[in-house]
Amino acid sequence: MNDTFEMVAKTFQGLEDVLAEELRGLGAADIRAGRRMVAFSGDLEMLYRANFCCRTALRILKPFYKFTACDADELYDKAKAFDWSKILSISKTFSIDTVAYSDEFSHSRFVTYRIKDAIVDWFKDRYGEDKRPGVRLQDADVMVNVHIAGTDVTLSLDSSGESLHKRGYRVAQTEAPINEVLAAGIILRSGWRGDTPFVDPMCGSGTFLCEAALIAANIAPGIFRKHFAFESWPDFDGDLFDKIYNDDSAEREVTVPIIGADISPKAIDIAAANLKNAGVARHVSLNVRPIARWTEDEVPAETGVIVTNPPYGERISAPDMEGLYTSIGSTLKHVFRGWHAWIIGYRDEHFRNIGLAASKKIAMFNGSLECELREYVIFEGDKKTFLASGGKLKHDNDDTTTRKD
Repeated sequence: MNDTFEMVAKTFQGLEDVLAEELRGLGAADIRAGRRMVAFSGDLEMLYRANFCCRTALRILKPFYKFTACDADELYDKAKAFDWSKILSISKTFSIDTVAYSDEFSHSRFVTYRIKDAIVDWFKDRYGEDKRPGVRLQDADVMVNVHIAGTDVTLSLDSSGESLHKRGYRVAQTEAPINEVLAAGIILRSGWRGDTPFVDPMCGSGTFLCEAALIAANIAPGIFRKHFAFESWPDFDGDLFDKIYNDDSAEREVTVPIIGADISPKAIDIAAANLKNAGVARHVSLNVRPIARWTEDEVPAETGVIVTNPPYGERISAPDMEGLYTSIGSTLKHVFRGWHAWIIGYRDEHFRNIGLAASKKIAMFNGSLECELREYVIFEGDKKTFLASGGKLKHDNDDTTTRKD
């Protein structure tokens, strides 16, 4: 039970340090952030907690076999040398997911086939030609992750199964909704933890609102999941997982306003349904309102955080994209003075139309689109006067702007 082992949490570019902080808070050890991943160590309870509690993890992997291979034959031979009875039996099914960053192995599908052949042949050699575990693309009993960097090969067990961004609360969606892990990561990166008002003025299906309410109430994102892959493992400790699942001692009351608005009545109806399914509808206020129609009377406090994902003009557009982003800038400047706004966008010209200087820029992918998250500190008057009066454009201990690779 208390044996520790290495694990790897996968995430999106730009969220690695946020995930590392989450894991640190859970008590993980040996935390090392890398590219779209964070390595750490812990015991079985930590593996369960990482899956259940981490808002910015896409999946949690448990490496079990590492080797080097320079070509396909060596890859096959070394994969076949592993004792596959440790994790598989002929009555089980398995799937393989491959990620390769390698000149030697440039086609991930070919790698998948060679590893699959090695596993199947290992069982055939020992139990007979027709005695082998089955291959299943979906809902396999054992999910093997293959990661290749150059000639370094790591085989891992996927403990999550379906990606952890699929929380389970979404019952409907607008077109191109933001990924739940990305939404939670942006909120956490903003520094918001449920201690000031939160507004998404273009909320769509309400993903930012759902994730903000879960953060404010400190409700674990895994509470809605029906299944994790580790529940099918031979060493699954049901009592231990039940203890984690049923522990709500850290949950808290939401004491600040969380407000969402959108120009579309349909979007507001969808957001309301998702919030209700997530059990946080009572914490969030919704209304139909275009970004240009906000007034100072509708702003709940002198300071707070705005997080939003406006249309990019790709899958979702507006009749006047230039006018939309100009309205965003005008509303921020004239209505939300004293607030911090975090906007994820795709096109530089759209950001320019906002007409405000960003205090921070962070490269992020939203789906396949290479986007940027920008922070705007909204202050009254000119920048020089704001700074002279003690105002700050960056938080204490902020690092420098993260630029695109």
